[in-house]
Amino acid sequence: MTQYLVAIYRPETYDPAVSKDEAMGRDIDALNDEMEAAGVRVFAGGLQPESRARSLRLQPAGKVLITDGPYAETKEHIGGFWVLNATDLDEALAWGRKAAVACRASVEVRPFLDVREAERWLGLPEALQ
Repeated sequence: MTQYLVAIYRPETYDPAVSKDEAMGRDIDALNDEMEAAGVRVFAGGLQPESRARSLRLQPAGKVLITDGPYAETKEHIGGFWVLNATDLDEALAWGRKAAVACRASVEVRPFLDVREAERWLGLPEALQ
Protein backbone atom coordinates (compact mmCIF):
# COMPACT_ATOMS: atom_id res chain seq x y z
CA MET A 1 0.00 0.00 0.00
CA THR A 2 1.07 3.54 -0.66
CA GLN A 3 0.57 6.39 1.77
CA TYR A 4 -1.22 9.46 0.46
CA LEU A 5 -1.59 12.96 1.82
CA VAL A 6 -5.13 14.34 1.56
CA ALA A 7 -4.69 18.07 2.28
CA ILE A 8 -7.55 20.50 2.87
CA TYR A 9 -7.05 24.02 1.54
CA ARG A 10 -8.77 27.04 3.05
CA PRO A 11 -8.78 30.69 1.92
CA GLU A 12 -6.60 32.97 4.01
CA THR A 13 -9.77 34.65 5.29
CA TYR A 14 -11.22 31.36 6.60
CA ASP A 15 -12.37 31.61 10.21
CA PRO A 16 -13.57 28.27 11.62
CA ALA A 17 -15.48 30.09 14.37
CA VAL A 18 -17.64 31.67 11.66
CA SER A 19 -17.46 29.20 8.76
CA LYS A 20 -17.54 25.78 10.43
CA ASP A 21 -21.07 24.84 11.40
CA GLU A 22 -22.39 21.81 13.28
CA ALA A 23 -23.29 19.98 10.05
CA MET A 24 -19.73 20.31 8.74
CA GLY A 25 -18.35 19.08 12.06
CA ARG A 26 -20.65 16.03 11.92
CA ASP A 27 -19.66 15.33 8.31
CA ILE A 28 -15.95 15.48 9.15
CA ASP A 29 -16.47 13.24 12.21
CA ALA A 30 -18.41 10.75 10.06
CA LEU A 31 -15.65 10.74 7.44
CA ASN A 32 -13.03 10.12 10.14
CA ASP A 33 -15.12 7.22 11.47
CA GLU A 34 -15.49 5.81 7.94
CA MET A 35 -11.75 6.06 7.30
CA GLU A 36 -11.00 4.33 10.61
CA ALA A 37 -13.53 1.56 9.89
CA ALA A 38 -11.98 1.02 6.45
CA GLY A 39 -8.52 0.83 8.02
CA VAL A 40 -7.04 3.53 5.76
CA ARG A 41 -6.46 6.38 8.19
CA VAL A 42 -2.91 6.62 9.51
CA PHE A 43 -3.09 10.14 10.94
CA ALA A 44 -5.28 13.23 10.72
CA GLY A 45 -4.82 16.75 12.00
CA GLY A 46 -6.07 20.28 11.71
CA LEU A 47 -3.71 23.22 11.59
CA GLN A 48 -3.89 26.58 13.30
CA PRO A 49 -4.24 29.66 11.05
CA GLU A 50 -1.38 30.58 8.73
CA SER A 51 -0.72 33.63 10.92
CA ARG A 52 0.70 31.18 13.50
CA ALA A 53 3.14 29.64 10.98
CA ARG A 54 6.87 30.31 10.91
CA SER A 55 9.04 29.78 7.84
CA LEU A 56 12.69 28.77 7.93
CA ARG A 57 14.85 29.60 4.92
CA LEU A 58 18.41 28.43 4.42
CA GLN A 59 20.76 31.37 3.88
CA PRO A 60 24.38 31.49 2.70
CA ALA A 61 26.98 29.96 5.03
CA GLY A 62 24.42 27.62 6.56
CA LYS A 63 22.48 30.28 8.46
CA VAL A 64 18.73 29.83 8.81
CA LEU A 65 16.37 32.81 8.67
CA ILE A 66 13.09 32.46 10.58
CA THR A 67 10.19 34.69 9.51
CA ASP A 68 6.56 34.98 10.53
CA GLY A 69 3.93 33.42 8.32
CA PRO A 70 3.82 30.63 5.78
CA TYR A 71 6.62 30.01 3.31
CA ALA A 72 4.56 30.69 0.20
CA GLU A 73 2.55 33.84 -0.30
CA THR A 74 -0.78 32.51 -1.48
CA LYS A 75 -4.46 33.09 -0.95
CA GLU A 76 -5.06 29.49 0.19
CA HIS A 77 -3.33 27.53 2.93
CA ILE A 78 -3.43 23.99 4.24
CA GLY A 79 -5.98 23.92 7.04
CA GLY A 80 -5.76 20.24 7.86
CA PHE A 81 -4.88 16.86 6.42
CA TRP A 82 -5.12 13.10 6.54
CA VAL A 83 -2.40 10.55 5.89
CA LEU A 84 -4.01 7.45 4.40
CA ASN A 85 -2.92 3.98 3.32
CA ALA A 86 -4.54 3.31 -0.04
CA THR A 87 -4.10 0.56 -2.60
CA ASP A 88 -3.79 3.07 -5.46
CA LEU A 89 -4.42 6.63 -6.57
CA ASP A 90 -8.05 5.91 -7.47
CA GLU A 91 -8.81 4.82 -3.91
CA ALA A 92 -7.00 7.87 -2.51
CA LEU A 93 -8.97 10.15 -4.86
CA ALA A 94 -12.23 8.57 -3.70
CA TRP A 95 -11.34 9.50 -0.11
CA GLY A 96 -10.27 12.96 -1.34
CA ARG A 97 -13.70 13.49 -2.92
CA LYS A 98 -15.35 12.63 0.39
CA ALA A 99 -12.99 15.02 2.19
CA ALA A 100 -13.83 17.86 -0.21
CA VAL A 101 -17.55 17.34 0.43
CA ALA A 102 -17.24 16.95 4.22
CA CYS A 103 -14.92 19.93 4.62
CA ARG A 104 -16.59 22.05 1.94
CA ALA A 105 -13.11 22.89 0.66
CA SER A 106 -10.53 22.27 -2.02
CA VAL A 107 -8.44 19.15 -1.52
CA GLU A 108 -5.06 17.97 -2.79
CA VAL A 109 -4.22 14.26 -2.94
CA ARG A 110 -0.54 13.39 -3.25
CA PRO A 111 1.37 10.13 -2.78
CA PHE A 112 4.27 10.02 -0.37
CA LEU A 113 7.66 9.38 -1.90
CA ASP A 114 8.70 5.76 -1.55
CA VAL A 115 11.98 5.35 0.36
CA ARG A 116 13.61 3.37 -2.48
CA GLU A 117 12.46 5.96 -4.99
CA ALA A 118 13.98 8.72 -2.85
CA GLU A 119 17.26 6.84 -2.64
CA ARG A 120 17.36 6.56 -6.44
CA TRP A 121 16.68 10.30 -6.75
CA LEU A 122 19.54 10.98 -4.37
CA GLY A 123 21.84 8.83 -6.51
CA LEU A 124 22.75 6.34 -3.81
CA PRO A 125 24.60 3.26 -5.04
CA GLU A 126 22.45 0.15 -5.47
CA ALA A 127 24.40 -1.57 -2.67
CA LEU A 128 23.18 1.02 -0.16
CA GLN A 129 19.53 0.77 -1.20
